[in-house]
Formats: sequence, structure tokens, C-alpha cells
Amino acid sequence: MKVLDSELDKNPTPVKVRDMAETRIRNLSCFRELQSFNDTGIFKYEHPLLAHHSERSVLARLFQSSPSEFLRQYKAVANNVKRYAGYIKKETRKEFRTSDLALLKQYREKETLFIDIIQSNNERSR
Repeated sequence: MKVLDSELDKNPTPVKVRDMAETRIRNLSCFRELQSFNDTGIFKYEHPLLAHHSERSVLARLFQSSPSEFLRQYKAVANNVKRYAGYIKKETRKEFRTSDLALLKQYREKETLFIDIIQSNNERSR
């Protein structure tokens, strides 16, 4: 950005202005990713360098490349949702209630991702 800034000061052109704006947008996106990771320990996966590493994109690629493996993982997640929902109802697992609730939430979110990927692919195939 420093090189572009000095070039814009000397000889501004529409191409250089566009390059500077695009670089600034990528830079701000990078800082948002880093700030999110610093605050929460989780990336947002919005920056182009990270977007293909998000769990959703990994699962979408798996859906395209190996539907049977995708469905096997979906079934495992659905079973985990059932298991932890049952654990929460058990009186014998009171000491694990906090971790069971956290894991149930995590597996429900992942199950939602699976369902969303399946639905979006069904809509595209129509």
C-alpha cells in the first residue's frame, strides 16, 4: 500500500486508484479476521485467503467429491445430537451438564451446516 500511495501522489491513474481501493479492502478484511481471532479464537473466514478453509466450504467440497463420506459424517453428527440431547435429560450426568450443553450446541450447529449444504445443492439441481 505504501508503494501504491506514493505512486498515487506522483501520478494518479484510474487503475492505480482502483488497485489502492482493492488493496485497502483486502487489508481491512484481513484486520477484521485477525481481530476476530484475537477476540474469540475463531476466524470469520471472510478473507479470500481463508474463505476456502471454512468448515462450510470443506463440507461443500466433500459433498461434491464424496457424497457417501459426506452422508456418513452427517449421520455421525446427527447421532451425536441425539446422544447429547439424551445426556442432558439424565440425572446421572448432572456434573457433565455444562459440557454436554456446549457439545450439543456445537453438534446442532454442525448439523445445521450439513442440512444447509444439502438444501442449497437441491435448489441448484432444480
